[in-house]
Amino acid sequence: MKFVNRNGTLHFRKRVPRRFADIEPREYVWISLHTDLEDVAKRKAGAVWEEMLEAWEAKLNGDTEDHEQRLVAAKHLAGIRGYRYLPSSKVLKLPDDEFYARVRAVVRKDGTIDDREADALLGAVPKPKLTLSESLKEFWKLADDRTVGKSEDQIRRWRNPRIKAIKNLIDVIGDVEIQNLTADDMLDFREWWMDRIRNEGLTANSANKDIIHIANVLRTVNKMKRLGLDLPLSDLSIKECEKKTRPAFSVDWIKDKLLAPGALDGLNAEARAILLGMVNTGYRPSEGASLTAAQIRLDHAVPHISIEPVGRQLKSQYARRKIPLLGVSLEAFKQFPDGFPRYRDSAALSATVNKYLRAHGLLESPDHSMYSLRHSWEDRMLSAGIDDRIRRDCLGHRLSRERYGQGATLEMLRDQFTPITLCLR
Repeated sequence: MKFVNRNGTLHFRKRVPRRFADIEPREYVWISLHTDLEDVAKRKAGAVWEEMLEAWEAKLNGDTEDHEQRLVAAKHLAGIRGYRYLPSSKVLKLPDDEFYARVRAVVRKDGTIDDREADALLGAVPKPKLTLSESLKEFWKLADDRTVGKSEDQIRRWRNPRIKAIKNLIDVIGDVEIQNLTADDMLDFREWWMDRIRNEGLTANSANKDIIHIANVLRTVNKMKRLGLDLPLSDLSIKECEKKTRPAFSVDWIKDKLLAPGALDGLNAEARAILLGMVNTGYRPSEGASLTAAQIRLDHAVPHISIEPVGRQLKSQYARRKIPLLGVSLEAFKQFPDGFPRYRDSAALSATVNKYLRAHGLLESPDHSMYSLRHSWEDRMLSAGIDDRIRRDCLGHRLSRERYGQGATLEMLRDQFTPITLCLR
């Protein structure tokens, strides 16, 4: 490599590779090595040329309309130049000396602006224009950690409310770009929900769930893609009336109706067994449906089920528990010791059971459902004077104080539950 001494400093001249012609207008470049010693120049030349090539590569990667690729390239180039990439709003707030150093660095010798250098040093990468529907697509990618450990059905049930909420918003205000979302847009959406609550008998809870899901989607996209938008998503919730609680089946209703001979014969065998399994365990329907052979332990000294995160997430950390099987629930699980493959990854269980119970007059009131068996189990434990810690452990609820020790053994649970156990007539 030959060096030229220009005003006491060694330089070398190299042709710009053709692949960089679109982002480097010069055919040749003169590169200063900032030394007048040839042995030093030889040591520095290779690294200086590699750095220049790396910078051109970054500019070439940034010569695209793809926002993500352009942003990555800008951050890379800023690092090569010795700066941290900052959005333009923060560049403007830098101390004068750094601000003007960045400005000078983006100006070519002929006075023109190097767009890729401006992207990198002045934070000039434009914010992506994402519509509401596009934001939802981005959200799935940005929030994929939230589905780790969930079953396919759990993922579907996690996604659907967010899909519905964004669709409802689009139906009201159109598929607007989120940077153009206004407070009036969100107030229009709130008013749309108020009309539905007044005219269709819907609840404020339904509206508030939509608002929460929309805020979660848009705030996640705004944060994770570093858009820096001031989204109008606060103070939109609708005041709820007194929350309607699910009533419990009375003991007499369970014994005289649900457990009457032939009452459940028309229900498919797996759904019937899961329903009967709830009677003396109070598990959530989805917990019973997802049990595997390894979790159904009929050959134990105290037959029981072990609710664990197998192939799915539990509702909370408190949901992991063991429940003894007694009476009608034990008999149901003896019929299905390997679990319930028909409903393990299906959301159809509750709808199937509730439709059957409704059609056959087996619901104690229009507000009752399959889930009312869980409430009934809690009432029966309470009536028997069973300790609050045991009740909460059995139902998979959080304890309002610190949990100490391992809790009741299966033998203790069996003995306390036996007096309130119901059996087939």
